[in-house]
Amino acid sequence: MEVLALGLKTLCDPLVFSMLLLGVTAGLVIGTIPGLNDNIAFAVFLPFSFSLRADMALALMVGVYCSTAIGGAIPAIMMRVPGTASSMLTLIDGNAMARKGQAGQALSIAVTSSVVGGIVSALVLLFFAPLLAKFALKFGYVENFALGVLGLSSVVGLLSGNVLKGLVSGVLGLLVATIGFTLKTGQPRFVFDNMNLIEGVPFVALLIGLFGVAALFELVEEILVGKRSEGGHEVIPGIGSTKLSGRLIRRLVPTWFRSSFIGSAIGIAPGAGSLMAIYVAYDQAARAYLRRRHQAPDDPRWGEGAPEGVAAPETANNAVVASSMVPLLSLGIPGNSVSALFIAALAIQGMVPGPLLFTEHLDIAWMILTGFLVANILMGPLSYLMINTMIRMVFSLSKETMVAAIALLCLTGAYADGNNVFNIWVALMAGAVGYGMKKFNVPLAPAILGIVLGRKIEDSLMSSLAVSDGSWWIFLDPKSHPISLALLVASAAFLVGPVLSAWRRSITKHAPSSAN
Repeated sequence: MEVLALGLKTLCDPLVFSMLLLGVTAGLVIGTIPGLNDNIAFAVFLPFSFSLRADMALALMVGVYCSTAIGGAIPAIMMRVPGTASSMLTLIDGNAMARKGQAGQALSIAVTSSVVGGIVSALVLLFFAPLLAKFALKFGYVENFALGVLGLSSVVGLLSGNVLKGLVSGVLGLLVATIGFTLKTGQPRFVFDNMNLIEGVPFVALLIGLFGVAALFELVEEILVGKRSEGGHEVIPGIGSTKLSGRLIRRLVPTWFRSSFIGSAIGIAPGAGSLMAIYVAYDQAARAYLRRRHQAPDDPRWGEGAPEGVAAPETANNAVVASSMVPLLSLGIPGNSVSALFIAALAIQGMVPGPLLFTEHLDIAWMILTGFLVANILMGPLSYLMINTMIRMVFSLSKETMVAAIALLCLTGAYADGNNVFNIWVALMAGAVGYGMKKFNVPLAPAILGIVLGRKIEDSLMSSLAVSDGSWWIFLDPKSHPISLALLVASAAFLVGPVLSAWRRSITKHAPSSAN
């Protein structure tokens, strides 16, 4: 408790606390702009840390890191444009709720879920960092491959409609992931002599196109065919109440608890990241929702405005944030790309992450730990202020103006990721593909999952087989790699579970007729 009090004392310095507050506010603003993610936000503010005291600089970085993800939910829900990659699943049910006049409730669920996930993650970091860091050390190529397979198996939860179309979407994503050079051989694949594709299809531009530009095309179609003409100039029919009822809160508690655990566990694993966390959490929420809907058939279908569809990814993506710092602060191993940038912030101040940080800079180390908790608490009221600003902005724009605004945000965001005009063409082509998939009811989520995990799975697989001289049994070795075996067994359960459930429902449905 003495070290905890030391961290709080350092954080309560007015200058340090003001930097934390500035970081949280800036992260929220940056998150609302499509194409600007936590990596970019961190990189933008990193140079400012040169001229600041160590405690002030690191408090600023903590604030930016904590809040960027939650800001992306606002345009995702209001305009169906993901502000950050971690909000790509939030927009599915969130925007569906907004189009039903429940935008206020969707935004409140997103904010509350993010705060809950962030606080749980911060508590995990605060109290269990040394213990959980030992677990993070056990993850190598073999375990990362199994973790990727587990994430890929969550695609089953996203195939609520046509299973064949969902599988086609997933395979398409895996094929896109093969574009670019391989890390093992360095040979380029499917680049068609285009140097812009050497490192693969630009992910930010691809994401903006599949969601943002596709939504833009849909909005243009609405204007041309005169849809919802009686609705005036509103893009969504109404805001509705932002208050969450006690009944809804009790209903979402299991989702918050489950998604917080998933996000924290995956955040600790080096290299996994928030995208895998949101997909696994979304998949588990979908399975639980399907069971609930059998008892409450009046609830909307999954993907058409289910509150759990907003709560699960928003809780998971913020639960990753602080937990990803566990291996970094305890062992000096970055959990993801943003925590790797945090190493640079520490290095600028002459500090080395790992055990020495807690011996040579005890006050700074515990200021960082307590800073994550305080930053997540501050996110709540600041996010609600941001919501009100966004609502006023959206409802003041006509559909025609909204088209121009979304086009500007999307194309600028695509270009900003590398300052490359090629990214704009990628966004436009991906937008056309996303629009076509929407028209033919092909789900986008499996494709994104395939793109995200495809390269990670391939690289981990090749490295693992190189270590084992080509033996596939390395993934099932209970002595040397028990975590890999457990993850693959869980993946098999994820894949087989829905099939067995459908088979049992079929047996139950036909049982009376066979008796007769």
